Amino acid sequence: MADFTLRLDLETGATLSAPDVPREDERLITALRAGSAEAYEQLVETYQQPVYNLVYRLMDDPSETPDVVQEVFLKVFRNIGSFRGSSSLKTWIYRISFNEAYNHRRWFNRHKKQEVGLDQDDDESLSYRDVLPDPGRSAFELMCDVETHALIEEALTGLNPAFRAAVVLRDIEDLSYEEIAEVLQVSLGTVKSRILRGREALKKALASRLRPEAALSFTPEPVR
Repeated sequence: MADFTLRLDLETGATLSAPDVPREDERLITALRAGSAEAYEQLVETYQQPVYNLVYRLMDDPSETPDVVQEVFLKVFRNIGSFRGSSSLKTWIYRISFNEAYNHRRWFNRHKKQEVGLDQDDDESLSYRDVLPDPGRSAFELMCDVETHALIEEALTGLNPAFRAAVVLRDIEDLSYEEIAEVLQVSLGTVKSRILRGREALKKALASRLRPEAALSFTPEPVR
């Protein structure tokens, strides 16, 4: 069974890598490290909504989202000095967001004695669906109206958390496979496997709920 636990890299003494960090991010990071209140406000203004949207879709109980988002920004602010620059600032913040959402979900489920299982996420035994191309459009290209959007959002909450995260990061947040691998701390093969399995599960969940013409055209983009 794949290890779904993330360990946030908080090494100290890290330096920014110019080729990997955009100049605008570099200036913001420098100001944050200097303790600038204006920089912190800019950080929140830039990333608050994307982080909220991501965490909202990763949580089993969306009402917990504000608390998790607040903790994300506290961790970003506290640990900006350890940012290595090996990925973009956005990817690093998304990694923290994912980690916080997962940890919060794990604590809640342990508290309720209802551990979330990661069934069928064994990357050593892939089925033909995991290796064959899956041509077509992304699920979220079908959001032609509010009703369809709501159905997809609802169906997402029923997905295996590992698959849900991969689908959200790819099809909603539009991250590259490499960025998703960095956020989830898994291999590219695992990323592609989870996206395929998540899309297939989402398609099955929506098949009986979308309008017939939408359900028929519900096929995700290829995973290469």
